[in-house]
Amino acid sequence: MTLPVTYELKHVCRQSGARLGVVTTPHGSFETPVFMPVGTQATVKTMTPEELKTIGANIILGNTYHLWMRPGEAVMREAGGLHSFMHWDRSILTDSGGFQVFSLAKLNKITEEGVLFQSHIDGSRHILTPEKSIEIQQALGSDIMMAMDECTPWPADKSYAKKSLERTTRWLERCVNTWAWGDARDQALDQALFGIIQGGTYEDLRVQSAKEVTSFDLPGYGIGGLSVGEPAELMYAMIEAIMPWMPQDRPRYLMGVGTPDFLVECSIRGVDMFDCVYPTRVARNGTALTSNGRVVIRNAAYRRDFTPLDQSCKCYTCRHYTRAYLHHLIRCNEILGARLLTWHNLSFLIHLMASIRKAIRNDELLSFRDAFLDQYYGNVGEEIERE
Repeated sequence: MTLPVTYELKHVCRQSGARLGVVTTPHGSFETPVFMPVGTQATVKTMTPEELKTIGANIILGNTYHLWMRPGEAVMREAGGLHSFMHWDRSILTDSGGFQVFSLAKLNKITEEGVLFQSHIDGSRHILTPEKSIEIQQALGSDIMMAMDECTPWPADKSYAKKSLERTTRWLERCVNTWAWGDARDQALDQALFGIIQGGTYEDLRVQSAKEVTSFDLPGYGIGGLSVGEPAELMYAMIEAIMPWMPQDRPRYLMGVGTPDFLVECSIRGVDMFDCVYPTRVARNGTALTSNGRVVIRNAAYRRDFTPLDQSCKCYTCRHYTRAYLHHLIRCNEILGARLLTWHNLSFLIHLMASIRKAIRNDELLSFRDAFLDQYYGNVGEEIERE
């Protein structure tokens, strides 16, 4: 089988063991480690595709559940897929829809066949199966599709976590069989499928899942069920446990992680790809990420602060607008405030990933981590208290 998405390892940091690589998809290549902005409903909230390109985004996410509910699978097929629909000509990864079914919709029942649920929009009843998830993602035409999994909650007892990961493996086999129809007909596959490793916070279950999922020899692998409330040290331990079982020539995607500390620490532990709604969500709530920590811009302290959000940032927002102006926009609930903070936050994280890649290339990622986190957390405590 010719893989539609490939990974090339370029360098391993001698100081940390972190990886520098390049992922190539049908819509272009991007360096890793990489942060991927989330475009839940065929848009990264408040940002145009052209603006995303100016800040260096080369891959974004779409959400299968939301796009299935609205505008629907048929509309997406008629539109020619998500790239055409949203005017984005670079890479797209779509999730399976499973996480939203478990967390957002009214869950009716989990069965071996799939998940019965009611739409959060109109209460209509649906069943999401592994086959259906792949079919919807094929209609979306994403470069990378995610297999349907059961995201184990935290905390969960070991017996449940074991049953959950084993069902995830069985669902993966069904996803693979649906995905590979093109290859079976001697057609080139133009969408990659990533399997997802589960197992909760149990090291032996994580290793079991990693062995089972990587045995399918897929173009890449996701790490699911982390950053769901467990302590950071436990998340790091689970990542470290599975890394010896992860193929060196395939990308590793840690799902739903996007805070600056996690991006640095998990890159050190061998993760290549990240995504999270965190930077866009906190922007809409009036919080900016800066090199000196979080800035809650709606606070009265910024009413007469005529300095940029971040003196060291070169993004559009920091080059043209002051904290005082952003404070005014957010306090008045002006849409421009959310746009400018989103622009900055995404720029900040994409620049952070570029700095991580540079540190890997220079064999100094541990030194970079220490300096970055010392500066980032220097003023965070005050901001958290004022929230």
